[in-house]
Amino acid sequence: MKGRTITAMLFALLVPGAGHLYLGRRGRAATFFIIIVFLFIAGLGLDGRLYTFDDQGGLAALAAIGSMGSGVLYFITRGLGYVPLFGYEIGGDYKSMTFEYGTAFALTAGLMNLLLIVDVFDIAEGRKP
Repeated sequence: MKGRTITAMLFALLVPGAGHLYLGRRGRAATFFIIIVFLFIAGLGLDGRLYTFDDQGGLAALAAIGSMGSGVLYFITRGLGYVPLFGYEIGGDYKSMTFEYGTAFALTAGLMNLLLIVDVFDIAEGRKP
């Protein structure tokens, strides 16, 4: 594995789209950044929650890894403890009608970014044009 590949993958993990930007794929970088940020913010705006390792159960740990896939979005939001834009706690409002949708959107943002890290790997290694 090339050093360039590792650097691109780390950028992609930290900031959605940054790995593609590093590899010179500006259009993909902008598109993926917008999609992932939109999904993440929409998820929290719909009273969704972010999974953590503090949650009970084995599947919750997998969901925590998926949520963390959003990179700095996840860690900044967790560090703040709340979302100032909407004023809700990170745990979401489970009584809200949109709680499940919001949680699914926020989790999907992280999972999608993890898939994009694999895409960055393929591009950096020359497996994908």
